[in-house]
Amino acid sequence: METILAPKAGFCFGVKRALDLAMKTARETNKKIYTLGPLIHNPQVVEDLSQKGIKVVKDLSEIPDEGVIIVRSHGVGPEIFNKANELGLQIVDATCPFVKKAQKLAKELNEQGYQVVVVGDREHPEVTGIIGWTGQQAIVIETPEQAEKLQPFKKIGIISQTTQPEENFEQIVSVLQDRAEDVKVYNTICNATKDRQDAAVELAKKVDVMIVIGGKNSANTQKLARLCANTGTRTYHIETADEIKKHWLTGKKLIGITAGASTPDWIIEEVKSYMEEITNQETEKRQLEEALAVKELHRGDIIKGTVVQVGDDEVLVDVGGKSEGVIPLREISCCELRSPREMFRIGEQVEVAVISVKDDEGKILLSKRKADAEKAWDTLKEAMLNKTPVEGFVTEVVKGGLLVDVGVQGFMPASLVERGYVEDLSKYVGEKLKALVIEVKREAKKIILSRKAVLEEEYRQKRAALWEEIEEGQVRKGIVRRLTNFGAFVDLGGIDGLLHVSEMAWYRIAHPSEILKENDEIEVFILSVDKEHEKVSLSLKKIIPSPWHNISEKYSVGQTVTGKVVRLAPFGAFVELEPGVDALVHISQLSEKRLGTPGEVVNAGEEITAKVIDIDPEKHKISLSVKELKTGKEKTESDAELKRHQAQLEETPGPTLGESLGEELKKEIAEAVERSEPANDTMDEATEEEGH
Repeated sequence: METILAPKAGFCFGVKRALDLAMKTARETNKKIYTLGPLIHNPQVVEDLSQKGIKVVKDLSEIPDEGVIIVRSHGVGPEIFNKANELGLQIVDATCPFVKKAQKLAKELNEQGYQVVVVGDREHPEVTGIIGWTGQQAIVIETPEQAEKLQPFKKIGIISQTTQPEENFEQIVSVLQDRAEDVKVYNTICNATKDRQDAAVELAKKVDVMIVIGGKNSANTQKLARLCANTGTRTYHIETADEIKKHWLTGKKLIGITAGASTPDWIIEEVKSYMEEITNQETEKRQLEEALAVKELHRGDIIKGTVVQVGDDEVLVDVGGKSEGVIPLREISCCELRSPREMFRIGEQVEVAVISVKDDEGKILLSKRKADAEKAWDTLKEAMLNKTPVEGFVTEVVKGGLLVDVGVQGFMPASLVERGYVEDLSKYVGEKLKALVIEVKREAKKIILSRKAVLEEEYRQKRAALWEEIEEGQVRKGIVRRLTNFGAFVDLGGIDGLLHVSEMAWYRIAHPSEILKENDEIEVFILSVDKEHEKVSLSLKKIIPSPWHNISEKYSVGQTVTGKVVRLAPFGAFVELEPGVDALVHISQLSEKRLGTPGEVVNAGEEITAKVIDIDPEKHKISLSVKELKTGKEKTESDAELKRHQAQLEETPGPTLGESLGEELKKEIAEAVERSEPANDTMDEATEEEGH
């Protein structure tokens, strides 16, 4: 077997600089030294620093007066520097120069009015720090799919997390180019990161097995492992040589090794030496020792036995050689048990662990609980490698997450319980949860579980199934997840559809919040489905009756109506008769006088009364006239006055009507008649111009 180490493996410039600054500070000061979070993502190095007096804190408030705080290579936001100064702490800034550059660009773009977009991992401390330099205004995009959903902006400035794969950055930039009129792009990926990733991928293509060394929580090491695995070569991500298994290397000729930017040289050398050791005499030596060993019971042995008696508080087991052992009630199960009879039957085979060869009474003490736990470690390790879900009961809520019984005690961080944030974890106590095993450290008795990973996979499958069945013209239920100025995003059960503000009602609305709120469950009509770009357009209007469908039953020509002026145009005023039904009063129908603008006689928001002079249900048009309503009233009053004059003349003999009224009265009557004639000749022109 031959082992090949990839070039550029191990510490990068930024990490080495941070460590050098930390050691220099330790030599030059007598003050207590702290780092805000682990200085680098490598637990072995962090432990070594702790032995040298450099401790890790989660918050500045944990540091006593006159202490020294080292800002790690990932960097932090300006608020951390300000708080450290307020507390009187000495600051040693070990931020990587490449990260500093990204922070500076983010700050400048934000000040210039650009919407800053950071391409990176949302929870990574480097990204969190960059966001701080934009006053928390930056948006984080992790995938091209997320970029597709970003709303348009006038100006967008794009920067990258320094450890991002170049391909992912370029794909996201390609999508965002169409999301703004002005787009600025700055590739802030560290060259050392790209060189390391390229070298690892090239080596992975040539070898039988790839070993990637680095902290399990290191983002750049995780990316390195994914890139190697994507070549099709079996890849294992380890922190130390102790994690290497012999069967990984059995029958393999070429073994490739690379390491993340936070991995020191001494760990890399340790891995190389250990791999060489387990490929030669160690296997033969172990086999020889096992062949010569005398079979006898020892504490910790896992053996098989037969149940011969089940009591109220113990179980008797025949372990061979005319020996019988006892399993006390407390050693039967890790969970609470009322009676052994719930689990055991006489004659059945069981695996047990030897607690003691002889107790005070000369008995062999056994434990099924410990045997199950030992077996569970192997099962959990296999489940992690195969990505097979396991099930367990939640036993307790602790700081930061849940304790789950999966044969042994596992820890499920709060961030991995659900796909979203969970405020109250206590509701899960006693519940049986399905989860993926994402970390197993037997020597540290550490199991990390993720229910979120299972839910994400179920969500992915549900989403894929929904894309297969969703079609234009369907009516589906959904939940309003987010409101924007231009509409609402509705979760249809794994797919988010856009309900545009123009499709929410038959009348104009200024903002979706006028009729919807987040978490509302609504029915929507599927307007269109774009499976290639994963876009769905929705409508509420399509399943709500139009206010125009029975308009002829509500309004008729000659009817007097009252409404509010909602909008003024150069050619007239639009009056809302009811939500979704606007009528037009043409400028020529607002007054007997010739007007320059409608604003001379009416204002938006004013309530007016007018006469219906035309209705076109098919074109959704209603025309009104204020002038005709007024003229009709004046004509009625004039006719009444004329009748009163005629009555007076008939009662009093004298001159003729013409002589009595004179030429002046004739003129007034003629003008009154002329004013009563409607001027509808420009109404059609106005309505056509408005498209109403």
